Amino acid sequence: MGNTQLNAGFHTREEIYSQPEAWRGVLAVLDAEADSLRTFLASGAYEQVVFIGCGSTYYLSMAAAAVLQRVVGVPAIGLPASEAWLNPTAIPPARRTLLIAVSRSGETTETLRACERFRTETNGDIVTLSCYPGRALTQLGDLNLVFPSIREESVAQTRAFSGLYLATVALAALWADDNSQLWNDLHRLPDALAPLLSRYASELEQLGADLSIDRFYFLGSGIRYGLACELSLKMKEMTLSHSEPFHFMEFRHGPKSMITPTALVVALVSDERRADDMAVVADMQALGARSLTIGSHDVDVAFGDDLDEIASTVLYLPFGQMIALGRSLAKGLNPDRPENLDVVVVLA
Repeated sequence: MGNTQLNAGFHTREEIYSQPEAWRGVLAVLDAEADSLRTFLASGAYEQVVFIGCGSTYYLSMAAAAVLQRVVGVPAIGLPASEAWLNPTAIPPARRTLLIAVSRSGETTETLRACERFRTETNGDIVTLSCYPGRALTQLGDLNLVFPSIREESVAQTRAFSGLYLATVALAALWADDNSQLWNDLHRLPDALAPLLSRYASELEQLGADLSIDRFYFLGSGIRYGLACELSLKMKEMTLSHSEPFHFMEFRHGPKSMITPTALVVALVSDERRADDMAVVADMQALGARSLTIGSHDVDVAFGDDLDEIASTVLYLPFGQMIALGRSLAKGLNPDRPENLDVVVVLA
């Protein structure tokens, strides 16, 4: 066995399990900019917020928009950057719009072009979130936030996704400046995650390594749907496996026809709709599916219910990533460099 195979997944593993410290770095940047961020967000008189990204950061945009609309009360949507760039009507008309552009590399072509088009054709401001200073995207915003602690060597995003998503939730908390509990609980996340990684690592990597599972369905509703989409993408990218995301109740219709004893349903269970979510899981179990439930309490992977529910959404991510890591390695793949993905293009 060559060194390439021996080292397969080295970076991905380190990036998944370093998330507590990586998140502390994100929060340190936000703490330093908190006052100026509050002033900027409060002074814009925005009628709507549009998040854009590509690949993983498109799913991040969906999740972030759902959170911001709920926390702040301003209408928000998440779009693929290519739609904001190429389709003029993708961004709804408004007197004043805030565009939040998210790119791990700060060099994603569609995101750069979308910002340039927004600047010339739309009334509003731009905020950019990325991981590398001095990149093209960091020159395009009215406010440019850079989070070096979540940089990655791997192609598939893990800590970069969770860290950038954490930053968008923090922006919502700062905008709704009466929501001090959310802001404070975001700062508790690194310490909350650290023991959970140790507790569940072996179990979840072994679950992923069970090659009798041949299909994965990630369920999440409301503010969790974009996260379910991202975890499904991780399974596709890193393991070349059949994987799809669904809203919980939607899965009870046509999609449940795909359930077999070799299917694993990964459920991102909410507190607010817990009974409905768990009823769907029970229905799929009755059809023969295996399941993994993740949430605050009385689930297979429990992170506790002492955190604000919106803050705790960040915690779903590492556990889905662990499953993908275990499966990738069990299949003899290299999760650091997924098949058919160009390193430059995918750094979204």
